[in-house]
Amino acid sequence: MSTTTGDGDERRKVAIILAFCGVGYLGMQRNPGAKTIEGELEEALFRAGAVTEIDRGKPKQYDFTRCARTDKGVSAVGQVVSGRFHVDPPGFVDRLNANLPDQIRVFGYKHVPPSFSSYKFCDRRRYVYLIPVFALDPFTHRDREAVMASLGSGEEYVKCYECSERGRKNKITGVVGKLKVDSFEAKSLDAQSDILSNSFSALTTEGKSKFCYGEEEKERFNRILSYYVGSYNFHNFTTRIKADDPAANRSIISFTANTVINLDGIDFIKCEVLGQSFMLHQIRKMMGLAVAIMRNCAPESLINTAFSKDVNITVPMAPEVGLYLDECFFTSYNNTQCEDRYEEVSMEAYKEEAEAFKLKHIYSHIGSVERKYGNVALWLHSLNYRNYPDLNYGRIGHNAEQALVCKTVGKTQETTVAEQNDENSQVKTS
Repeated sequence: MSTTTGDGDERRKVAIILAFCGVGYLGMQRNPGAKTIEGELEEALFRAGAVTEIDRGKPKQYDFTRCARTDKGVSAVGQVVSGRFHVDPPGFVDRLNANLPDQIRVFGYKHVPPSFSSYKFCDRRRYVYLIPVFALDPFTHRDREAVMASLGSGEEYVKCYECSERGRKNKITGVVGKLKVDSFEAKSLDAQSDILSNSFSALTTEGKSKFCYGEEEKERFNRILSYYVGSYNFHNFTTRIKADDPAANRSIISFTANTVINLDGIDFIKCEVLGQSFMLHQIRKMMGLAVAIMRNCAPESLINTAFSKDVNITVPMAPEVGLYLDECFFTSYNNTQCEDRYEEVSMEAYKEEAEAFKLKHIYSHIGSVERKYGNVALWLHSLNYRNYPDLNYGRIGHNAEQALVCKTVGKTQETTVAEQNDENSQVKTS
């Protein structure tokens, strides 16, 4: 069905399926004065003749809606927007792409009824977060200040080869990650072997982590992610939403991490979360806390504690670069409301094209950014009790901490190391 404006301009309600790499953009949603994906798309719609001059910059005039917002720097493979556009003559998709940068691609569009809204008619949304395998290793990229304290006096500064963070070394030549020890200091370093093994055991002579995402690690990480599955109050996993706000109640259908892929020489775990809808920063905060638990910085019970309306805690937020919107689902619409004269809204016809875009623009970006800048590695150095004291919530005063005394050059220093209680027998509450 089409609508006609007073000037004879015929428009059709369509759902547009697109992908984008979010680098350099301040999110999906239009924000005057900011560079956004919607800003680029709206301008392309005008230049492609889909929006008239009189409606330019006025998305409400052509009933524009988006399926999902995305944060700054976050990408998407299966984003869907809808509106009333002039899509004739043929070549609408080509005209749009000709006016868009390469990192934003329109795959196609579907004819939908006038009442269709890509936001309201979407049943579920699936996001993927790619987290480097090394991020789950408790001994890799440890708290920088703890490592500095452990190495004692007389050290010199070096730059971490893997993460660009500045640490200290005690007569260890070369960059961290390619450890070479001067012979005259070898004995004193042997006296600190426990500390060094805790701080740098993940580093071999090739600078690679010994940690492997094997069956045991996979089982534990999936168990941690499963605590999020269900309907809960996620007020501690977003910003500016209070516990008593109904908007804080969200439902997670599944959250799994079963696949490892290699990007730019770095192994990443593919974490897939499926839910009805998500709040600002929610997925990144869920990932942040899950990683903290895997690294033994917090107990598994903290997730259920965070769901309590009476508890306000600050949880870590993982970097934005690893997150992308994978697909939006319109199952109910396709099954019950899609009449013969309208088309189903799905990614089915564009899977190959979407996969090619993902590999070329999104995966390559995620891998190269971690390789070049070490965003996740740097974030891991900040994952400590000084920055996130609430990670200790619920276990302070319960003999959860033990003192580890180490000998350094010329003095004795006490370093407190938090040890997590054995929670393998803990059962998730619904």
